[in-house]
Formats: sequence, C-alpha cells, structure tokens
Amino acid sequence: MWAIYRKEIFVFFSSLIGYISIGVFLLLLGLVMWVFPDYSILNSNYASLDQLFLIGPLVFMFLVPAVTMRSFAEEHQTGTIELLMTKPVSAWAVIGGKYFASLTLVALALLPTLIYYYSVYQLGAPKGNIDSGQVLGSYVGLLLLGGCFVAIGLFSSALSSNQIVSFVIAIFVCFFSFWAFYYLSKLPVFFGRWDDVVERFGINYHYESISRGVLDTRDLMYFISFIGIFLLITKAILDKQKK
Repeated sequence: MWAIYRKEIFVFFSSLIGYISIGVFLLLLGLVMWVFPDYSILNSNYASLDQLFLIGPLVFMFLVPAVTMRSFAEEHQTGTIELLMTKPVSAWAVIGGKYFASLTLVALALLPTLIYYYSVYQLGAPKGNIDSGQVLGSYVGLLLLGGCFVAIGLFSSALSSNQIVSFVIAIFVCFFSFWAFYYLSKLPVFFGRWDDVVERFGINYHYESISRGVLDTRDLMYFISFIGIFLLITKAILDKQKK
C-alpha cells in the first residue's frame, strides 16, 4: 500500500493536477471569505469562519471528483490495471494507497486555510474572540466529508474507463449523498413524522452536527461506515473486472 501511496502522491505533484486543485480551492474560498461583500468576514459583526465551512462542502463537491477521477479510469485507459492487479499486492492495498493519497491532497488543501483562522483570531475584538472549539470541530467535519467524497470518487473511477464520466458520476453521487436526504425529509409524506430519520441518512446532517464543535461518536461512526461501504463496493467492482 505504501508503494501505491507514494506513486499516487508523485503523480499528483509531478503534473499540474495537485497544484491546480489546491490553487482553485484556495482561490474560491479566499474570494468568498474576503472579497464577495455578501459573505466577506470584513463585513461581518462576528469573528467566525462560518463562511469557510459553509462553502467548503460545495467546493469539495467539484474538487475531490477532479482529483479522484483518474485513480482507476486512467489505469483502465492505459492498460496498467491488469498489470497492477496481477502484482503480488492485494486489492485492498491498491484501494488503500489511492484512497489515502487522495485524502492527503484534501488535507494539504485545507492546511493553508489555517491562515484564515489566524487572521480572524487577530481581527477579533477583543483579540482571540473566536470559538476555537467550534472551528476545530468544523475542520474535523470537513476532513471527514473529504474522506467520504474521496471514497465516492474512487467508486466512480472504478465504474468507467472515461475520466469525464467518472467525474460526472462522482459529482452526482456526492450531491445526492450530501443534500438529497435533507430535501427528501421536507416532502409531505415524511415531514412531521419521519423527517428527522430520513435526514439522518444524509452527510449534511452529521457534518453540521460535528461543525457545532461536539464530536459525537454516532457522527464519527456514520462517516466511518459511509467510507467503508463505498470502499467495499469499489473492491467488489475491481474483483468483478479482474475475473
């Protein structure tokens, strides 16, 4: 798995993929947080990073599929998937290496945003007037969300040898998993009776729960289970293709 991980990291940063992905992510967040007047921190009466964690999932919904779309699709296109699967390495090692490499890129994209936290911390009146516990919980939630989207991206990449098709599938599944259950819970058939149960199936519910600064084990188990399910499906697809 370590060899696959290093190979994926090298591919990310030996081309423009990694740099462009991180650059676009930071540019969009920077514009929303500091330039656009409707969302700018400078026009807010409170010292918070709510804008970051509000727009982050939407940006991740496009960033992560762009990063993961080549994971297996490119292997199929170049014909190296057969060589990779016949090596003395398990399918879990291949999936794990690609998963953690993509997750590392997501974490590296988040790392520079700590500058935003430092800036808001210094701009607070009095200085440091910011809920650091909530910020920490929100960062954990955003990283777990990125882990879910990476798992979806690998699943989508394993489905097709066309990277664009994988990209589109990943965006759709990410959108559905994050927002669809919230909107379904508002339908008359569920509202007032089963709306809370239906909403709990969506990522958004658990992401918002962690973003309050409380690390509930139920939310953590949801994210771990979600990631595990999609990685299991990805392995099943690879095993079927191998046969």
